[in-house]
Amino acid sequence: MDLPQTGGCQCGAVRYELSAEPLTLYVCHCRECQRQSAAAFGMSLRVPADGFRITRGEPKAWHRPADSGNTVACYFCPDCGTRLYHGAPHRPETVNVRPGSLDDTGWLAPVGHVWARRAQPWVAVPEGPTTYAGQPDDFTPLIEAWRRQSGS
Repeated sequence: MDLPQTGGCQCGAVRYELSAEPLTLYVCHCRECQRQSAAAFGMSLRVPADGFRITRGEPKAWHRPADSGNTVACYFCPDCGTRLYHGAPHRPETVNVRPGSLDDTGWLAPVGHVWARRAQPWVAVPEGPTTYAGQPDDFTPLIEAWRRQSGS
């Protein structure tokens, strides 16, 4: 993966840039990710907040309670509705980019699964040290797995 990486919404009104190496990429099977993606799961590319910036447009924010009990700020294009990223007040040092909104998605390879107990029955969720029944208390194993996979 080369930096910077760029991405944006479907209509092009909101664009962003990643200038920092991602911390991890995982699949989330929580009900909210299923709803917002209108699919069986969502993916989260966790990046340092200081390595993420909006380069065009103004995303709209919507706040919701997460399955974990925390509050999540969800940012999307006000024109086309594409969900772009989310953040949490309890974790301001990172943002979770919706990786399908990147211009180049060919390098994406998730290293783990969270909220696996909520996975649709037909989704094959691998067992292992980076698969969690719910929300992990500590994301360090997911971050370390990403470092090993990406060679960083």
